Amino acid sequence: MNKQSISAVAAAIGLAFSAGAMAEAMSKSEYKSQKDGIAVEYKANKSSCAPFAGNAKDICMAEAKGKERVAKAELENRYKPTEKTQYNSRIARAEADYAVAKEKCDDKAGNPKDVCMKEAAAAQTAAKANAKARMKTAEATSAADEKSGDAYLKAGKKSTEANEAAAADKRDAEYAVAHEKCDAFSGDAKDRCVTAAKARFGKS
Repeated sequence: MNKQSISAVAAAIGLAFSAGAMAEAMSKSEYKSQKDGIAVEYKANKSSCAPFAGNAKDICMAEAKGKERVAKAELENRYKPTEKTQYNSRIARAEADYAVAKEKCDDKAGNPKDVCMKEAAAAQTAAKANAKARMKTAEATSAADEKSGDAYLKAGKKSTEANEAAAADKRDAEYAVAHEKCDAFSGDAKDRCVTAAKARFGKS
């Protein structure tokens, strides 16, 4: 087994122990108390949006909703930590960030707005792809801990495949941004921009 595989397994074992410790550290009453606290904070954040109008209010509301969603997901992960709750926590943050970024794009118009939207989508795609790869890697290494040396090899393969899939998703999203930016040009300049984008991201 190479050093990278050993490190991955060690990290997974460390996470498992720390996760168990966190699960024992939070009682049901503490969980309920923190959940109630999240609801109170959300109401306060929502109320603070009242003085705003138009898109500024939309951004404020998106931020308030995003904070609530992330806080809830992180609380679930602290209360009953698993690979799935960790994944849900990362996804909640990715979607919250995207919702806010999308609202901020509404302050723009034309191609700058289109590019802004593509960039927001690309950031979300990257965050989700990373979250998925990390969950699959953690699941594979956890399963390998209970099996033979051959299982470690399979875990390493699954981890590699997950990371490659994540890289492909991110590359596609980045290409979409680059291609959208070409719409700011016309004629030969636009053609050159599109050709350069395709070459950069390996598109035919």
